[in-house]
Amino acid sequence: MSEIPAKATESEDPSDGARAGAAGDFAVAGATGGAMGDAMPQPRGAARTEPKNTPWGGAPSGPSDSARPRTAGASAGDPTDAGTDIGADMHRATAKSPGGPQGGAPVEPSGEPMGDAMWQSSPPGSIYDYIKVASFSIGADGLVDQWSLRAEQLFGISPERALGMDPIEAFFEPDQRERGQRKMAEILDGREWTGVVPFRVPAAEDGEPGAEGLAEVYVMPTTTEDGERAAVCIVVDVRTLRSIETDLAASQAIFGQSPFGFLLIDTDLRVRRANKRFASVFGGNVESHRGRTVHDYLPRSEADRVAATLRRVLETGDSITDMHVTGFIPGSDDRRHWSINLYRVHSGTGRPIGIAWLGTDITSRRAAAREAAAARRNLALLNEAGARIGNSLDLETTARELLDVVVPGFCDLATVDLYQGLLAGDETPRALADGSAELRRVAFASAVSDAPFIGGPAPVAVGAVHHYPFNSPCADALRTARPQRVPAEDGGLIQSTLAVPMVAHDTVVGLAQFSRTKGSEPFGDRDRALAVELAARAAVCIDNARLYRREHERALILQRSLLPPGDPEASGLDIACRYLPGNAATEVGGDWFDVIELPGHRTALVVGDVMGRGLRAAVAMGELRTAVRTLALLDLEPAEVLSALDEIARGLGTPGGVQQATRAARQPRDADLSEVYLATCVYAVYDSVTRRCTFANAGHLPPVLVEPGESALMLDVPPGMPLGVGGEPFEEVEVELPEGALLALYTDGLVESRDHPLDEGLQAFVGALTDPSRPLEDVCDHVLNTLDTHHGEDDIALLMARVQGLPADSVGDWTLPREPRSVGRAREYARTQLTAWGLEPLVDTAELLVSELVTNALRYGEGEIRLRLLLDRTLVCEVWDSGLVQPRRRRARDTDEGGRGLQLVGLLSASWGSRRTPRGKTVWFELPLPDGGTPLTDPAEALLSLF
Repeated sequence: MSEIPAKATESEDPSDGARAGAAGDFAVAGATGGAMGDAMPQPRGAARTEPKNTPWGGAPSGPSDSARPRTAGASAGDPTDAGTDIGADMHRATAKSPGGPQGGAPVEPSGEPMGDAMWQSSPPGSIYDYIKVASFSIGADGLVDQWSLRAEQLFGISPERALGMDPIEAFFEPDQRERGQRKMAEILDGREWTGVVPFRVPAAEDGEPGAEGLAEVYVMPTTTEDGERAAVCIVVDVRTLRSIETDLAASQAIFGQSPFGFLLIDTDLRVRRANKRFASVFGGNVESHRGRTVHDYLPRSEADRVAATLRRVLETGDSITDMHVTGFIPGSDDRRHWSINLYRVHSGTGRPIGIAWLGTDITSRRAAAREAAAARRNLALLNEAGARIGNSLDLETTARELLDVVVPGFCDLATVDLYQGLLAGDETPRALADGSAELRRVAFASAVSDAPFIGGPAPVAVGAVHHYPFNSPCADALRTARPQRVPAEDGGLIQSTLAVPMVAHDTVVGLAQFSRTKGSEPFGDRDRALAVELAARAAVCIDNARLYRREHERALILQRSLLPPGDPEASGLDIACRYLPGNAATEVGGDWFDVIELPGHRTALVVGDVMGRGLRAAVAMGELRTAVRTLALLDLEPAEVLSALDEIARGLGTPGGVQQATRAARQPRDADLSEVYLATCVYAVYDSVTRRCTFANAGHLPPVLVEPGESALMLDVPPGMPLGVGGEPFEEVEVELPEGALLALYTDGLVESRDHPLDEGLQAFVGALTDPSRPLEDVCDHVLNTLDTHHGEDDIALLMARVQGLPADSVGDWTLPREPRSVGRAREYARTQLTAWGLEPLVDTAELLVSELVTNALRYGEGEIRLRLLLDRTLVCEVWDSGLVQPRRRRARDTDEGGRGLQLVGLLSASWGSRRTPRGKTVWFELPLPDGGTPLTDPAEALLSLF
């Protein structure tokens, strides 16, 4: 066994009282961690000597007559520091000693009893619950004759097994037993000994090896009742002492040097101990906080909440982490925030003895968190504004979208006012510079009431026109283009208002006002910057919507100017039409329709759709419509009209026109789709005399025909290619229309939308034409109301015509042989027919013009001659022949004897012309009826005007 530093003391007249006092002092010193290692405790009053080498490393010392040890259990500290078990052991040891006080009562050095106070037990949770102290006694034979419960707990050996055990043989290693036996002999001779000894617990009965340990042993000689030498041993677990010393040092370092506020709170919820950091925050020294409660530091409501939490922690043992507490520190009105961690503290036996409080000041962290949260909230608000504002090109909708974003996320009330002049299309409204121009309130939103509050924005109704006084903050904001704070009225519910001008492209377009009611946080600088950014974003969207509305209105005006004015009329047809432009969000399209009167009481019906939107599509539609009317005046066949339109459409996107487009088409190049004009069109020519209609289609939807008593059907007209594609001829289809039949031409906006395909729309349109006998205006309204047209997605053009053929008694038709007598016969036929129709005022003029046309047919035409008179709203005369040469009007010179026939026709008729037919040509003229309001030209005066 290695040399173990120790010290041995010997008393001249050893007594149990002296030994008990030494044991008591040793226990107290060991409990405070004051005797470990080389410096071992000695009995109070004993003389300290320098140690000398002994078999156990101890050194004998002489007795001291002048010092008497204090009785067991007495210490310089708390009188309750002695453990219960130690007191019991010492009591038993004292009872054995014949030299002890009578009755076992402790005495002062003067011999007076000390009373029961020295024998009070240590309460649970004392230091002896942490220090492992045990006692046992050794008889005269060197064997264990008493074994305490603490010894049983320390060594794990029951009293039945321990009694009669040789401690040297049981606890020492074999190589140390010889020295141990010599030392035991010295102790039994009356020598005290103190030292630190390594030991091994004997193996258990089941053979399991015992644990090793390091014990501080205090051996005190005594005598038995028979006068034999014995000893009392006090044993302390050194490793536990060192652990306690380390824990105490660490606890003191943590508690005393912690930068956080640290409190120990007892079971009465009073402060038992506070560290310097806590005292530096709340004032005073550490001791001044002892006995206080949380109500001495926090406001009542907050203190009640914390006290309830402390009780819950004490009762349940559940720790609390990062509980936020708000209060004030002495001498400051600034609100402070702390993060509190609470956990229950237990004694060595596990009994709750209080609560540990660890507090951290998080005021600056909370402020930084609020700033970060405000920044995140503002960023989220800007992101939401970017996603929700400007989705439509409508001014009012855009203003409402701004208010939907800011109320209630940013403010409680908000309004948007826009300059009335800008809304009306005036680029520079008067009084715009000084902020006193008229504004129109376009949006209002409130999160607290539908009506404005007192002290808030002026009670202006949405849609009302108003203006701000010149010296008002709102007018100042409009003048300077800078946000202004609007002072709230006394007694009102509005506490903070921002008037923010809406600036877009360096132009103030209006004013946005944001208000917060009492109870909300007033606007700060960060809020002001955010309001300016939100108003600027909305202003750009509103200005874009305003510009788009202006362009849309201009395009719509252009488009409407190119459509037929009023209700078109046609011979032999009852016509009704509808045109619905797309809304502002979808722009103006290129849909158009037209009704063109042709010679011979024929009518051309046209419906077309230019692909694309906006002003460009409207202009292209106008050009194509003009081209259609021009080609119709040439009286070309429907297929020829579409072929010519195709050439024109191909030239619309080329600077050089049709010829340039034709030459460029021969060269391989990548076409710029932005310069390609494509359109679909259906062109139909209806002859009221024969009730036959000829159709030609250029990629358009098929016409729909409803015959009397039959269901509607789509006519099988070859669709062809759209205009502008080129390279493909167009086909014609001729259909005879029965009297009373209904013909419908339309564009795709009527039957196609995003919600349903084209086929479903066509079937729905056909199914809506169930009662064609109703008035056409009612039929048009029924179709538009029945179909799910999703009006606004696209333009809608609908043209409906009911067939009313020319009556047979309104037609005069004769065939004349190719001979000179046919001229006179033609005049006779014309006179007779006009007289029958009651048109005597037209007889002379009609005879003269008929004779001129028949004479030209005899002179320049071929084959037999056909004369036809048609009476409807006007009188039409047609002369047919088989010749292909078209008559050409020229001005005759004064010396010419002839060449004035067509000049005369032009002077006396309202209009005249010629057209090709499948078997030749037709020359015609038209005369107004006498009651039509148009004055008739005197034939004599017309003849004289030619010379």
